[in-house]
Amino acid sequence: MLKMMSHLKIGFVAVMALLISTQAFADATIDKTQPYQMMTQVSEIAFERLKSEQDNIHKDPELLKVIVEEELMPYVNAQYAALKLLGPNLKGADRKDVRVFIDAFRKYLVSSYAQVLTQYTDQTIEFGPEPKIKADSRITSIKVDIIDTPRPNIKIEFKLRKDKKSGEWKAFDMVAEGISLLSSKQSEWNTKIRQDGILAVAGELEKLAAQPIRFESNK
Repeated sequence: MLKMMSHLKIGFVAVMALLISTQAFADATIDKTQPYQMMTQVSEIAFERLKSEQDNIHKDPELLKVIVEEELMPYVNAQYAALKLLGPNLKGADRKDVRVFIDAFRKYLVSSYAQVLTQYTDQTIEFGPEPKIKADSRITSIKVDIIDTPRPNIKIEFKLRKDKKSGEWKAFDMVAEGISLLSSKQSEWNTKIRQDGILAVAGELEKLAAQPIRFESNK
């Protein structure tokens, strides 16, 4: 399960909501080659989508996994994130084992995002200025403030990577209040991967991903 401080969870909820949109809207108008515009466009309908689905979600929390899979994951580069997480453990690793890990990590992300979205409580967001991206740049950051009154604002920074072939940008990490989620998970799992191997950790991720989504009041 994600081991985050409570204030980071609040920010993460809003960030995940930011990336959710209706598929028709995404297919019709969102240009993934423009990262800032992509994210601001998606955010316009993100919270309305969550609000409109609340009754169904509370009846069947697993619906959040479906929403994340269909609407969030197209904007997330799970493979790149998984490879960065493996880091030095990639050296000498069997390609098949790495593929198993990537698939398990992706499922883990879907389940984790879905679980965190159960904490949605009508947060709002404010974008920072649009970053200036050089023509040859493949990494950029987009800053966001999460407004969660009466709590203090939470500063979030998205990390996005550009695909060379398609020119499309996708998120691969989020820095919340100075803490990189990807780096924190790398620190958490690095030793276990070295000791037990990639497949062992992939198996744990599969088990975590299979856990049902629950609201705190239902636990």
